[in-house]
Amino acid sequence: MKTAKIKNKSVSKTVKKKKSPAVKKAKKPAIKTDRGLVMVITGNGKGKTTAAFGQALRAIGQGYRVFVLQFMKGKKYGEFIAAEKYLPRLTIHMSGLDSFVMRNNPAAIDIEWAQKGLDAARKAIKSGKYDMVILDEINVALDFKLIALPEVIELIKNMPASLDLILTGRYAPPEIIELADTVSEVKEIKHHYSSGIKDRAGIEY
Repeated sequence: MKTAKIKNKSVSKTVKKKKSPAVKKAKKPAIKTDRGLVMVITGNGKGKTTAAFGQALRAIGQGYRVFVLQFMKGKKYGEFIAAEKYLPRLTIHMSGLDSFVMRNNPAAIDIEWAQKGLDAARKAIKSGKYDMVILDEINVALDFKLIALPEVIELIKNMPASLDLILTGRYAPPEIIELADTVSEVKEIKHHYSSGIKDRAGIEY
């Protein structure tokens, strides 16, 4: 006990020793009290995947575990590298090649990769390991006919009650929008590509 004098009055003060950051206990996950949500981020503007990863970061901050399935992507973007280095509660699985996919004539290998991605997403959703699952660019995979819409609808309808599910990508079909609790459209007003500025690390990937 320490005693400090303030204006001739004796005040008792208990000094607590602060714990060092190294010995602090890990934060316990917040308790989810409501049913899970289905959220769609679509539109022709830049920032749909970025918004989904912002939501993932918020969930991780609350102690939740997040799984991301990236359709039609085969390159390690910044978010993938960050997850590997710094975010053990964020798991990212890529299911695609680092090349363009022909919209009207997709290659057999692109269809195969997308189907593998859907299978991996289904497994992650049913596993019970994750509080949030993000299906990145799944709307594009649907529009390009790489995966079947009825399979995705079934996936949404049969997901665990407490799971939060986010679907990103332009061309979100009306059937998916109808099932969603929240739909956000990212609209392009202006894009630096139009000025001849190329993609760069930290912005596009």
